[in-house]
Amino acid sequence: MKFPEHWTRRDVLRTAGAVSASAMVPSVMASTTPKQVGANEKIVIGLIGCGGMGASNMRSLMGHSEIEVAALCDVDTRRIPGDYKTVEDKYNRKPEIYRDYRKMLERKDIDAVIIGTPDHWHALNLIDACDAGKDSYCEKPLSHNLVEAVKMAEAARRTKRVVQCGTWQRSTREFTDAIAYVRSGKLGKIVHCRAWIADGTRIGKKQPSAVPSSFDYDMWIGPAKMVPYQDNKVHWNWRWVMNTGGGLTTDWGVHMMDIALLGMSADQNLVMPTQVSAFGGNWAISDDDRDAPDTTEAILRFEDPDFVMTWSVLRDHPGKPGHCTEFVSADGRTVRVWRGGWQILDADGKEIPKEQADPVPTDHWRNWIDCVKSRQKPRADVSSVAQTTVVCHLVNCALYSGETVRWDNRRQDLIGNAGRDTLAYQRPYRGPWRLP
Repeated sequence: MKFPEHWTRRDVLRTAGAVSASAMVPSVMASTTPKQVGANEKIVIGLIGCGGMGASNMRSLMGHSEIEVAALCDVDTRRIPGDYKTVEDKYNRKPEIYRDYRKMLERKDIDAVIIGTPDHWHALNLIDACDAGKDSYCEKPLSHNLVEAVKMAEAARRTKRVVQCGTWQRSTREFTDAIAYVRSGKLGKIVHCRAWIADGTRIGKKQPSAVPSSFDYDMWIGPAKMVPYQDNKVHWNWRWVMNTGGGLTTDWGVHMMDIALLGMSADQNLVMPTQVSAFGGNWAISDDDRDAPDTTEAILRFEDPDFVMTWSVLRDHPGKPGHCTEFVSADGRTVRVWRGGWQILDADGKEIPKEQADPVPTDHWRNWIDCVKSRQKPRADVSSVAQTTVVCHLVNCALYSGETVRWDNRRQDLIGNAGRDTLAYQRPYRGPWRLP
């Protein structure tokens, strides 16, 4: 990749400072006096993970006058130039470049960070940011496994940090309208929720190859299992590799199951399943390097209230959106919602009139900014999204163990041994990394 004329590769490596001996320190030191942004102050942020959703979130936040971007961090210098130029053009100054996010977290002038790294890095990024006194906007899914999600929520509570998660459907009109209608009781007793996504993604089949000189692959792998470098398993495609992602059950389940859980709950404290069973695997896509399941059917049992939810990674969706959440009442009426619309159907499938709730007053990123200043919980608070994330991991625990898994919401842990011996529950961290 050719760098901009005003910014050479030598400039990048010099400002990034390469990974020094400090990179071997497993975590940052906790901040004793975390900074709190005043109502009229700028919020100075850094981006961890350029390109992709990290960069998209940065650009959304840059549209608000209170935001100032001071630093960018990525382990692959090829991914930095576009974001660098965006920041430089906006603020007429050069952002600082880092290859080790912990060096960025040492800066006292940075109030908050955007976490746009792959799933297997979210836990360390977020917990270290909390301990450094930084608020965060963290991409979804929140974690790579169940134990991480629980610990991330604990870290935010312990440090009193404001953490918004990238489940932005919580801030869009069709979903808030559908949730409000279900919560109103006008649909009647809900006995079944359905959520699904279609998956036909192929990442191709390649042999291991040499690591590009611009890419610190050892740092990118971080706490995950070290495997030979393949360029079809890194940027973006890590989602379909279970060493670094969780397949579409975590990537989209955290969107679509989230809506079902919100509709069945009174507020952000979500109802949780007591039992989860799942079946599926790599049944449709062969001769491909992805190992995330392309077909999944899960059944989740809830109590208080009693209802069942099904989660599907589908092969087709005739007559329905490719992603969707449905609420089915005892008398057969259904609320169906997807990105772009929602509807109410009678027991015969005929659409009937619906009503809108009050619109959400701010977008997802504005909501986070306001909460950073007010210290209130944002619309997708980490404690709530951690619950949805746990539900996604329970599906994968059940699928990969071949067992029905049981959840103890009071203890925030599985009951018994079923599902524990899976990457979806917990992973051994590769040294020197460790989960606090």
